Amino acid sequence: MTKKLLALLLLFQSLSVLSQSKEALEAKNFFWGEADKSRTVSDIPANLQNESAVILYKNENYDFHKYGKNVTYTSSIRKRIKLLDQAAVDEFSEFSFQERFYSSKGQFNWFRKGSTTVGIKIIKPDGSETEIDVEAEAIEVDGENKLAIANLEVGDIIDYYYFTKEPFKSTYAFGFEPVEKPLAEEYPILEYKLFFETENDFFINFNSYNGAPKLSEIPTEKRNMRRYELTEINIPKGDFTRWFYPLVELPSYKFQVYFARSGKFEDLALAFLPKNEATIKTSVSQQEVLELYENRFRPDGDLGDVKDYFKGKTFEDDAHKVTAAYYYMRHYYLTRFMEAFYAKDANISPYPFMVYGNNVVFIQSQKQFIRHFTEYLRRQKIAYEIVVAKNRFDGTLDDLLIENNIEILVKINTEKPLYASFFGPHTNINEFSPLLEGTEVYLLSASRYRIDQINKGKLPSSTYADNETKKNITLSLNEAMDGFKLTAVNSYKGHEKSDQQYDRFLYTDYVSEDYKKYETETWVDMVRREKDQEKYQKELDALTEKLRSTQKERFEDSAKAEYFADALEDYTYQINANGRYSLDSYFIFTEGFTTKNTLIKKAGPNHIIEIGKLIGGQIDLTKKERERSENIYLPYPRSYNYQINMKIPDGYSVSGLEKLNTSVDNATGAFISTAKIEDGVLIINTFKRYKNYFEPNSNWEQMIAFLDAANQFTNEKILLKKE
Repeated sequence: MTKKLLALLLLFQSLSVLSQSKEALEAKNFFWGEADKSRTVSDIPANLQNESAVILYKNENYDFHKYGKNVTYTSSIRKRIKLLDQAAVDEFSEFSFQERFYSSKGQFNWFRKGSTTVGIKIIKPDGSETEIDVEAEAIEVDGENKLAIANLEVGDIIDYYYFTKEPFKSTYAFGFEPVEKPLAEEYPILEYKLFFETENDFFINFNSYNGAPKLSEIPTEKRNMRRYELTEINIPKGDFTRWFYPLVELPSYKFQVYFARSGKFEDLALAFLPKNEATIKTSVSQQEVLELYENRFRPDGDLGDVKDYFKGKTFEDDAHKVTAAYYYMRHYYLTRFMEAFYAKDANISPYPFMVYGNNVVFIQSQKQFIRHFTEYLRRQKIAYEIVVAKNRFDGTLDDLLIENNIEILVKINTEKPLYASFFGPHTNINEFSPLLEGTEVYLLSASRYRIDQINKGKLPSSTYADNETKKNITLSLNEAMDGFKLTAVNSYKGHEKSDQQYDRFLYTDYVSEDYKKYETETWVDMVRREKDQEKYQKELDALTEKLRSTQKERFEDSAKAEYFADALEDYTYQINANGRYSLDSYFIFTEGFTTKNTLIKKAGPNHIIEIGKLIGGQIDLTKKERERSENIYLPYPRSYNYQINMKIPDGYSVSGLEKLNTSVDNATGAFISTAKIEDGVLIINTFKRYKNYFEPNSNWEQMIAFLDAANQFTNEKILLKKE
């Protein structure tokens, strides 16, 4: 190595260390410098002495700056926390962070490096401070830095910050990730400050909700520079319990910053921008929704292939025609490419999509789907409206502020309206997120070709009968009475089946059926050379076999957990119905196995069967959960219906049936169970129902009643008595 090259390398390393030190010093001075007014804060009020921990000071910062094409986004958080019990000590005894990363923002992001600087110091009750040497003590594990804090004790104060700087390039409109948070955390906060700084070309949407303080502007020394802050004191801890939407009920704030370098890009931005950079936008009007979407969802798309498929076909009415079109498009623009995706991921073919030609259309986004599907409706002269909706967990439509929070559907105005959403491999017509059901929405429509009308409407709701998990379990004990054979037919419909389908299907379970139904060629058939066809088919078959083997292991582990078994033998699995062509059709699969020493205990000549556990784990409410003060927000109404059939062994009778008959049924839900013996078979039926999307806190006791009944059932047993 030449002396000149060595000198250059040493210079580069020195500059790198200097740059890192400069960033570290910048962060340290920002939080712990002379201006830090919280450095001496250590006392907490008497009413908080029994808390696990108290946040003495919390500071969040977001800075947005640009220079030419270069944009720098800096985010940071600092907390000063007093630890009052061992649980809090354990929680803050380990930190993790990614020191260096590549920015995912803007253009040319593959070489734009970001960095995270972490500072931690421990303050003992006597006031002595120890600053942790993070750089020396952190250990990198799988690309992430991990740091253990030694000698942390009850009564200590831990003061730490994360300071992240992310540079990137952008010459067009760019929206930063929205920030939506309640003020509260799991610990009380004595003092809180949110601060952010922007300049020209950065547009801000910001609002406070549910009684949170408003944002205030801070005077600056430069006309193009803007600073804002939100402050609050004595924030109670939040109780983030199950079935609760913090953004709906707790004091919170939401904001998004959008970068748009010129008026042209401002017009192209997919965002509800304020009128200028100096104005904070706090709400979105109905008219602004119309103006943003009037051109973005204009019908468009080449429908030649769809037209060819429907040539010569007749339908009972428009509803049947639209339904058929939706499922055909799902296949033609998505599922027929699944083999190619797997071939690419498994390196079976380097260019698997070339077989489809140059004009292939693969619908990849919600916007593309809306434009393509409405183009079909327009050509068929079928009336429709575009639905602009917002998830229930994010507040009402009147609170709309951030475009990212919007979901788009198509409402088809047939005699009974149909709804179409951006499809996945198993999505059905009339299926959309249950978190949108029953919500108020905007309906956009066109008097001619362009969308120019907007009204309010409401999405339909499903019932507990629409969303069902149903299981039929057959149980037979072996001769030794120490194990059993179990067969379960599992059925799911409505919103209950989607997760099951994604979990249980391999692509081969549905792609072949789609090819046959729509008479389209498989990916292998479209490969030109016969030699390659044979090679690719063989490799796909091997891939499928490998995936099946892994899938079976996963299903066995799932069955062990569900039925409390340590080991299974002779596990079998079969799909009976895929449920992919109607929301109210069932996805059904059957699984079976044998097991020993599971749910059976010998009691002299008799045997105890923990029969109640066969309905699966139920919610066991803690004392804290029973004292709930929040309203209840459920994902959707649903039901769980089980039938258990157990052949009673010859020479035995059953006792304990009276505890298997129970009924709790009220306005919020139900748990009902019945047990009887017919022709030597014990037949148990259970019905569990969540009836609504929302319950006021005043109904919590009624929910507890049926939840407890279901949980108690899992503890019930029967006794097989030797006669």
